[in-house]
Amino acid sequence: KFAVAKPVINPKIVKPQPKQVKKLPPEEQVRHVEKVSSDMFFSYNNSLKPPYRVLLDTNFINFAIRNKIDLWKGMLECLYAKCIPCVTDCVMAELEKLGQKYRVALKIAKDPRIEKLGCTHKGTYADDCLVDRVKQHKCYIVATCDKDLRRRMRKVVGVPIMYVKAHKFSIERLPEATMGGAPRN
Repeated sequence: KFAVAKPVINPKIVKPQPKQVKKLPPEEQVRHVEKVSSDMFFSYNNSLKPPYRVLLDTNFINFAIRNKIDLWKGMLECLYAKCIPCVTDCVMAELEKLGQKYRVALKIAKDPRIEKLGCTHKGTYADDCLVDRVKQHKCYIVATCDKDLRRRMRKVVGVPIMYVKAHKFSIERLPEATMGGAPRN
């Protein structure tokens, strides 16, 4: 065995060693704490005052139609105060995508008494839009019958949730002081 050459290592094959990151003790690590709104007093939301601004979800409008509940009368009976229903552009887009079957819901959403809120984000997924808007401004009551969205909204502190139950609107997590005897669960 004469003149056997050593195999040359290709630099493309060899992976560079990952840099070793020095771990700090837990008391020296940087913690990221979410900002708390100045309107929050423990879990009591001070920015919720009549007239209430109610963010409507697509399925809430559909359930109200199915149960033959007028939006304005139902909200008035539930909260005992004037309500301003609000619809985001994403909810409007979702209703338009659903087509002919939900034309009555779209007609209600286009009512001039309902306040239209613009969206600046990409995409038209209404649930993410509502969650982001409520996290930024905690001055809304969220009206939805979607179980997944209700579960996500419960994680946001100080935001009441309105839903349809037993052919009337019901509300959860609105403090007794602001409710004035509104029906709960």
